[in-house]
Amino acid sequence: MRLPQKGTIAALVAGTLLAGVVGWRVLSSDAGQETVVAAASEPATIEALEAAANASPDDAQGWQRLGLALFGENRFAEAAAAYERATRADPDSPLLWSALGEARVMASSTDPLPPAALAAFERALALDSGDARARYFMAVRRDLTGDHAGAIGEWLALLADTPPGSTWEADLIRTVEQVGAINQIEVATRLASASAARNILPAGALGGPGSQPRGPTAQDLAAASAIPPTQQQEMAEGMVARLAARLETQPQDVDGWIMLMRSYQQLGRTGDARRARLSGAAANPSAKEQFDEAAQMLGIQ
Repeated sequence: MRLPQKGTIAALVAGTLLAGVVGWRVLSSDAGQETVVAAASEPATIEALEAAANASPDDAQGWQRLGLALFGENRFAEAAAAYERATRADPDSPLLWSALGEARVMASSTDPLPPAALAAFERALALDSGDARARYFMAVRRDLTGDHAGAIGEWLALLADTPPGSTWEADLIRTVEQVGAINQIEVATRLASASAARNILPAGALGGPGSQPRGPTAQDLAAASAIPPTQQQEMAEGMVARLAARLETQPQDVDGWIMLMRSYQQLGRTGDARRARLSGAAANPSAKEQFDEAAQMLGIQ
């Protein structure tokens, strides 16, 4: 794929480093290699996947699996077509819309962010303002228009929401560093602040039922970086305990359970993260796919 020379290194990163990684195309296995995320019963060949999808045209997961496999084979235009069918079958899935946007980016040989891809990312964000893949590429859009500082700010906000150890973390940091260096924008201090804030849940994340978890604001980042590490840990533990207590009485809050999973994982309490996933899924069986996707993103087995 040939990307135009418009907009610094970020456009290249969009097409190579993060493509499919922000999209949860792969997870690191215990052996340190990359494993395609798919159902255990997934047919082994693209032909079989295509046949299965056509046999159940209203099954979004069938088209998603086909799109995933085609993307892995660098057949991006075909992957985009499969994701289009998936979004037609399930138009309310932000994951499918952002996957479609990414496939459209990779399928384009002339435009690093074609309008159809932007439309898909915007739809994903309308459904889930926290979709990491869509947020990344919308920041790339800022960089391509010359707003390098604005792009860096959005990537830093995404980093603040990124669980430590996520598959795209290192590339995201590298993007910020490279765009900062090319455009003579200081980023080291801001990277440190964003990283320090990741283990602290902002107060707004613990709102009432139905409230959307949010990432830290600039004020949150500044405050977090000034707090001694021991106090950061105490603050985080207290916020997580309050969130867990609220979910005991309000178990239908799917976003709250996913926030709890993420928070436990950030605190190194993997067993509690697993239990939160099971409890949330048991209380909300119709949201099982959401819990599975969140667990994959967070590395919760």
